[in-house]
Amino acid sequence: MANLLTDRAFWVSYWESKKGLAVQLPANYLFHRQLAEIVDKGNVQTAIELGGFPGYYAVFLKKYLKLDVTLLDYFVHPPVVQALLKKNDLKPDDIHVIETDLFNYQPAEQYDLVLSCGLIEHFNDTADIIHRHISFVKPGGTLFITLPNFKAVNGWFQKQFDKDNYDKHNIDSMDPELLKSICEKAGLKEVTSGYFGRFSVWLENEDQKSAGVRLLKKTIWLAGKVFTKIIPFESKNLSPYIILVAKK
Repeated sequence: MANLLTDRAFWVSYWESKKGLAVQLPANYLFHRQLAEIVDKGNVQTAIELGGFPGYYAVFLKKYLKLDVTLLDYFVHPPVVQALLKKNDLKPDDIHVIETDLFNYQPAEQYDLVLSCGLIEHFNDTADIIHRHISFVKPGGTLFITLPNFKAVNGWFQKQFDKDNYDKHNIDSMDPELLKSICEKAGLKEVTSGYFGRFSVWLENEDQKSAGVRLLKKTIWLAGKVFTKIIPFESKNLSPYIILVAKK
C-alpha cells in the first residue's frame, strides 16, 4: 500500500525488539492533563485508541478515567496486552481488542473519544488517515491525535543516528497548520493544533547504540532541558510533540 510507510513485518520486528512492555502507568502519564480535561468537559464514556498496541493509553483511560475502552491495531500480541493489564491491576476483559487493518475496516460503532499517539506520521496521505480516525468519532465526540515533531532538534538527532527509523516517518505531516486545515475541511469544529513539550530527544532501542551516541544524546538532552527551564516555551524547533484536538 503506497500510503503506508511501514508494514506488518516492521511492526512485528519493532515490538519483538522491545523489552519490559508491561509497565505500571502513572497518573501523570504523558498528555494526562489534556485527556482528563476532554473527558471531564465532554462527558466522555467510551474511547478507542487506534494503532496503540500494547495499549498504554487504553489502559490509562480505563485505569484513571474509568472509560469503556477499545484498542485497535494492525498487530496485537495478546500476552503482552494481558501482562500490561495485570501490571495495572485491571482484569483481562477490561479492554476490548480489535486486531485489524484500519484500511479494510468499517467501524461497527462510534466513540466519544478517538485517539492515536504516534500513528498518523507513518502514512504518506495525512488527510486520508485523519479521515479514517474521524469515521470512528460520534457526533459531538472528540478527536485527539499526537505525533512526534521531527522538524525539531529531536528529528535531526533521529536522522543522524537512526536513519532507518527516521525514514519510517512522514515528516511533512508534522505541521500543526496542515493538521488543522485537514480537520476544518472535514467539517470538524473547535480545532486546535500546536506544539507540545519544551524539549526532549530520544532513540529507539538506545541500549543498542554506541557509547558515544548515547553520551551525545544525554548531553543534548541535558542542555536542552536546562535551556528551556531558564527560558520556558514551546516551539517548532525544540518541542518534541504536536497535539491535534477537534470536535465532530
